[in-house]
Amino acid sequence: MSKMRVILLKDVKGQGKKDDIVKVSAGYARNFLFKNNLAIEATPGNLNALKARQKKTAQEKEAEKEAAEALKNEIGKITVTIKAKAGEGGRLFGSVTNKQIADKLKEDYGHKVDRRKIELDEPIRSLGHTKVPVRLHQEVTGTINVHIVEE
Repeated sequence: MSKMRVILLKDVKGQGKKDDIVKVSAGYARNFLFKNNLAIEATPGNLNALKARQKKTAQEKEAEKEAAEALKNEIGKITVTIKAKAGEGGRLFGSVTNKQIADKLKEDYGHKVDRRKIELDEPIRSLGHTKVPVRLHQEVTGTINVHIVEE
């Protein structure tokens, strides 16, 4: 039975992930993988295109990480001040959530950070300073200084 090398264009159950180079039977490749646009033949030209695509992806990931590092340094220097109504002993009526922090960060400093990346274990319920971790990238976590003041 003849085997042929193919480059997977999508994840294929039982064969491998996208961009993997796998050996499959020629019939399986022709009758299933090629027909369903799941793979292309691993010709020298296609292999070079794959290498170029992987290199570009790696460069983009590195650029994303560098941008996240820069944002981390910038966010670390600022303090987000949020006004809230408070009662006795500095306890807030209600609480401050990650959405309010994200909105204030965008409004006051122009930094757009997804609220889901602001890792508040629980909403802030008292006046004062709080350091809130922000996951900017898989490998980069920054800290936002949040200051809750009485309205």
